[in-house]
Amino acid sequence: MCGIVGIIGGRDVAPLLVDALKRLEYRGYDSAGVATLQDGRLDRRRAEGKLGNLEGRLAAKPLPGHIGIGHTRWATHGAPTENNAHPHFAGRVAVVHNGIIENFASLREELVASGAEFVTQTDTEVVAHLVSHYLEEGMASREAAQAAISRLEGAYALAILFSGDDEEMIVGARHGPPLAVGHGTEEMYLGSDAIALAPFTDEVTYLEDGDWCVVTRQGAEFYDASGARVDRAKRISRGAAYVVDKGNHKHFMEKEIYEQPEVISHTLSHYIDFAEGRAKPIEGIDFASLDRLAISACGTAYYAGLIAKYWFERYARLPVEIDVASEFRYREMPLAGKMAALFVSQSGETADTLASLRYCKNEGVTIGAIVNVPESTIARESDAVFPTLAGPEIGVASTKAFTCQLSVLAALAIAAGKARGTLSAEQEAEMVQALVEGRRVLGEVLRDVQPRIEALSRDLSHFKDVLYLGRGTNFPLALEGALKLKEISYIHAEGYAAGELKHGPIALIDEDMPVIVIAPHDQLYEKTVSNMQEVAARGGRIVLITDERGARETALQTMETIVLPKAPDIVTPLLYALPVQLIAYHTAVFMGTDVDQPRNLAKSVTVE
Repeated sequence: MCGIVGIIGGRDVAPLLVDALKRLEYRGYDSAGVATLQDGRLDRRRAEGKLGNLEGRLAAKPLPGHIGIGHTRWATHGAPTENNAHPHFAGRVAVVHNGIIENFASLREELVASGAEFVTQTDTEVVAHLVSHYLEEGMASREAAQAAISRLEGAYALAILFSGDDEEMIVGARHGPPLAVGHGTEEMYLGSDAIALAPFTDEVTYLEDGDWCVVTRQGAEFYDASGARVDRAKRISRGAAYVVDKGNHKHFMEKEIYEQPEVISHTLSHYIDFAEGRAKPIEGIDFASLDRLAISACGTAYYAGLIAKYWFERYARLPVEIDVASEFRYREMPLAGKMAALFVSQSGETADTLASLRYCKNEGVTIGAIVNVPESTIARESDAVFPTLAGPEIGVASTKAFTCQLSVLAALAIAAGKARGTLSAEQEAEMVQALVEGRRVLGEVLRDVQPRIEALSRDLSHFKDVLYLGRGTNFPLALEGALKLKEISYIHAEGYAAGELKHGPIALIDEDMPVIVIAPHDQLYEKTVSNMQEVAARGGRIVLITDERGARETALQTMETIVLPKAPDIVTPLLYALPVQLIAYHTAVFMGTDVDQPRNLAKSVTVE
């Protein structure tokens, strides 16, 4: 959720900390703050709201110091006020934190009894006071930090800075949320992910779960949960290769929507041999030997998994169990037999998904990860990694990551079908060719539907409720469409399987309830048309997303009809995702909401 960064350098680090925080603001933007150490004294600047407010504070009152820590917050404990903003101080200690300290109440009670005075509503302040408490007992800084960390329960990534020490250092710790150390020349860095450190270095070391570290100007020392010194490998991060800006687009989300033809093509080329017209063999998972597959994810990634369930069962004849990650492990699903599990996550750090992965791993299940960050925790703990290759996605509402996840899952389903003998070579070639041609069509769709969707969205922005309907793979797209609209426009929206309309949702239909129907002319089209007639009979306003034949064969009056090219079943989810995204985007723009950073949300959910 939150983003943290630390720098030990040879120049004033406050501007560098802010630069790094800009790359982490997608994690949270309720408040921001930095603290530095200058002449043995801690000082800080904090501001409520987005990072620009902190920049204004620093411009008015600069903060010197060659060592410092910074934070951008997604509020959990305590309101998003300046007083609750990190870094938190106690005695000689400054702390920034990502996560939740689950035992903070008991620790706070203990510390208050020993004389500590708390000034915030946050769980993080407990960490600062606990470290300070051990310092007052006579422990050295490293020892105090280790003692405090050992008493924490929950999920956390920490950066701790000390005043009054002969040695300039930052102590980092990780239990759950990610944390990386960046290596420079006479400079060292600490950050929530490698992208934050990309302007400074491409050499990073990732802390393993339970690790803590001591970062100095000379390097970093790593320790496991027991306090034993350990070696952690340096990696070359890909994050430095990316330039994160909006280009000519108004928002990151718009840019990322229009990047999809390119990134999907790049992703597919990794899994499909276009010259040979076949899916490349899959390493790490023997689909031929499986009797079932489990899929788990959260949010938009979960909807990608739902679509994949149709594909794996239809093309590979492989039964699929799927659930949202926050419920997956609590069902205590029997995991015996020949099975594998796929976990889908843009960040590769999603806490619920990671917990579900570990549940399966403990049961001896083969693990596959579909992630956008190959260096992420989920990737590192998996038996097989299937990168989505979407590049950094800055907009909080997922767009290109979703369609790249679909691209990977489509390729895996084809490869699984070939391995299991349920797809012939001819069928495999047809589906691969469909994906090849689909890459070209994506750009045409974005160009052609833009004007109609922009006009439609102006009208949608005046409604308070919207219903999405679909059948087959279009049902998860209906769920995704509703999620996108509510995420960034704050319009209440729900997605339903079209056949469920008569089982309750139809009670909501009136002239104030637009119904967006995703219905290409396929084997389910006629049934979906029946549902549209039921909506029309009750005065509902219909928005139909279909192909040319579907538009031609409906006589119903619609609020708008969005016409897409005819496409094979394996490609339709990729095509139909585009207008769903654009509807949400343009509606939010007309409503004047913060498209890239919608309220109360964060890009990476690293706590349960």
